[in-house]
Amino acid sequence: MNKPKKLKKGDYVAIVSLSSGILGDSMCKHQLEKGIERLESFGLKPLFMSNSLKGEEFLNQHPEERANDLKQAFYDDRVKGIICAIGGDDTYRLLPYLMEDKNFIKHVKSKPKLFTGFSDTTNNHLMFYKLGMNTFYGPNFLSDLAELDEDMLPYTKASFETFLTNSPRREIESSPVWYLERNDFSAVSLGTKRESKTEEIGYQVLYGKGIVNGELLGGCMESLYDGYTGNRYPEQKTIYDKYQLMPSPLDWKGKILFFETSEETPSPNLFKEYLLEFEIQGIFDNIEAIIVGKPQNGVYFEEYNEILKSFSIKYQIPTIVNVNFGHAYPRNVIPYGISTSIDFNSKVITITEPVFKD
Repeated sequence: MNKPKKLKKGDYVAIVSLSSGILGDSMCKHQLEKGIERLESFGLKPLFMSNSLKGEEFLNQHPEERANDLKQAFYDDRVKGIICAIGGDDTYRLLPYLMEDKNFIKHVKSKPKLFTGFSDTTNNHLMFYKLGMNTFYGPNFLSDLAELDEDMLPYTKASFETFLTNSPRREIESSPVWYLERNDFSAVSLGTKRESKTEEIGYQVLYGKGIVNGELLGGCMESLYDGYTGNRYPEQKTIYDKYQLMPSPLDWKGKILFFETSEETPSPNLFKEYLLEFEIQGIFDNIEAIIVGKPQNGVYFEEYNEILKSFSIKYQIPTIVNVNFGHAYPRNVIPYGISTSIDFNSKVITITEPVFKD
């Protein structure tokens, strides 16, 4: 796997709208300004790609332009990092425009760049994983940098700051607090705090003990399921099969699976259906451990755990849950393809190698 370089003050970072184009709509103007302000506070220079602010309607009709923005970010040598605006549900539509472009693939392999986002961005992460580039399941522009409070959520801010360092080891610690999703993202909410709750559980081990090592691979649970089945969009599976983008059983060998559920909060029955598909795909036969993100607003936390535990016991897979990444607030950064150690006795998750090449 090819690691990108860390960010440093003065670097340009590209903002891309690869899923929803909502960042360019007028209702997000106050969030756009806030996100720019936050990036500049890190000493970074935001650079919006040509189509990133053309709005939801235009970008929904033109997946090729979304793909062109990602290409532009790789072709521009000023750009050192790429931040996704937000998620969505149809990023898979970009894949033919990217995977058929030999020049784009050449740039990805020869000039890897920091790439961060979550949710539907799982599609992009899996593409980059196929192309051999390490990426980061982490903060995006609208959800994190444009947080409406007076500052970013402290835990998320500290996570974003890891993009500017390159520690040989990093512990993914449990946040002492967690937050409910906002109901109002309008300009009226600027400067208002999210409702917070004390974290009373921390990391919870469903099954397993001792220390387990492996490389991280995963994403949004629904995105993984849709990639394997084409359940949401049948053409998605056709595209994934053509480019062999979904990890095979062999790809899962020795990996630590990480996944989390979206803001759609799938029912426990759907959650079980997703796990059954993972079983069919041979994932549970090959992985070393499972890391699960806290569900947004804590919805179905106990129900999910009860269902998952039955799979963990059946396949004897050490499993730790309630980890701060994905759709729940605050969120950490989970690096794809990076060596990680989990001590199930002490409930400690540690990234055990530098995530950047410098």
